[in-house]
Amino acid sequence: MTHQPAPQRVALHTRLKPGKEAEYESVHAVIPPELDTALREAGVREWRIWRNGLDLFHVVEVDDYAAMRAALRDHPANVPWQARMAELLAVEDDYSGGDTGIGLVWELPEKE
Repeated sequence: MTHQPAPQRVALHTRLKPGKEAEYESVHAVIPPELDTALREAGVREWRIWRNGLDLFHVVEVDDYAAMRAALRDHPANVPWQARMAELLAVEDDYSGGDTGIGLVWELPEKE
């Protein structure tokens, strides 16, 4: 039996353009199947998004966050998705930076 290493858990913060809340949620109700496949093939195990007003908070569990972003940067399923998100987000993600997510400050330790 092969032991799979623990995934990275990365927190992200994005912000919607005013008035785009319902549209953002509608677009995310069902993502394109080819994007789902691309995310999973890039090592994403889970991706959850919470919204508070215009602020979006993401938690991504992924094998390797930097490798995932590199794999998705020019992926034919991700490019049109990012173009669509650019219409809704205050700051678009062009995958050009060294994004590492929000730094962890504290977490409840596991009991031994």
